[in-house]
Amino acid sequence: MRKRTGIFLSAISGILISIMPSSYAQMLHDSAAVRKITTGVDYLYNMEFARASSMFSEVEKLYPGHPVNYLLKGISLYWKDYPMVPTSEYWQAFENNLRTSIDLCSENQYSARYESESLLTNVCSRGLLLLCYNENNLSFKVITLATNTYRYIMKSFDHVTAFADFYYPTGLYNYYREAYPQMNPVYKPLASLFPPGDMKRGLTELSRAAELSIFLKAESYSVLSFIYAGFENDFRTALLYSGMLTKKYPSNIYYKALHMRNLLVMKEYGLVEEMIKTTVNNKKNAYFDAQLMIIKGIIQEKKYKNFALARQLYEGGISAIAFTGDYGNEYCGYAYLGLSRICDHEGDKAGKKAFRKKGISLLHFKKITFD
Repeated sequence: MRKRTGIFLSAISGILISIMPSSYAQMLHDSAAVRKITTGVDYLYNMEFARASSMFSEVEKLYPGHPVNYLLKGISLYWKDYPMVPTSEYWQAFENNLRTSIDLCSENQYSARYESESLLTNVCSRGLLLLCYNENNLSFKVITLATNTYRYIMKSFDHVTAFADFYYPTGLYNYYREAYPQMNPVYKPLASLFPPGDMKRGLTELSRAAELSIFLKAESYSVLSFIYAGFENDFRTALLYSGMLTKKYPSNIYYKALHMRNLLVMKEYGLVEEMIKTTVNNKKNAYFDAQLMIIKGIIQEKKYKNFALARQLYEGGISAIAFTGDYGNEYCGYAYLGLSRICDHEGDKAGKKAFRKKGISLLHFKKITFD
């Protein structure tokens, strides 16, 4: 789940704190509605889309026209059609739902009277769009939307005492404002336009969100695992968080892929093999199958020294994941680096150099090489 930077389930807090029409403030006291939403969210995380849709439909009947309904639809499409790429069947519907949610949150009456609810829903919708644009390397859309989103993120700092869920967007801002431009210099000019962040404080806030939020625990654990592996190079902590996710959502194949990757970095090859044996890709997701092929290649290379089979798996994985575009870069990078090591073993210096250059160029996190 790389780049799971997560802003994805920041959406969920918006869902729970912002259900509109006639009884806006009654939502937090409507235990039945809250229960339907939280149950639906758990179904969604666990890849049980039909059951999640049923829960969300019941909520929409209770609160028709609310912006969070469009937010829920956008989130559901994002996960159901993951990886969401511009050529995906539901790309247009995904964008339209989130844009509609943003527009509804901009209506003066709603945003002025119910500021917290409007703010969370707005930030969540913008966050998910930013995540998707970033994952697809759509830099122009990222910069345009990020610039317009800044003022809403800043407002979130004024609401953290009201809702612990706000520690999630503030934590993301504080950490990524400093860490992301360091790793991606292309964003330094943009970042310089905004107030400085605080990486240590950001981690603390994200930890608070993971500990205190009712609805943002999963996404907080996900982004913390991502940060500790990719930015902090603290793989034991990253493994702790990804392990929590796979335990709570055993059918989520993307959380499993994240956990397997973290285990491989720690050379826990046997544990990864056990996970593979018990993993069933019920939705037949081609992206996950390609990831799994490359994961198996690493095991064959590093544990069994079966270089012929490892080469076959790496080459197959590169071909299989190509349809995802930039989504597949990280795993393609792992595969090319594996081919480089195999060439080194075989004395092919030219192949070693070429594959390594290609692999490094694709990696977002240059220190996760499995060398």
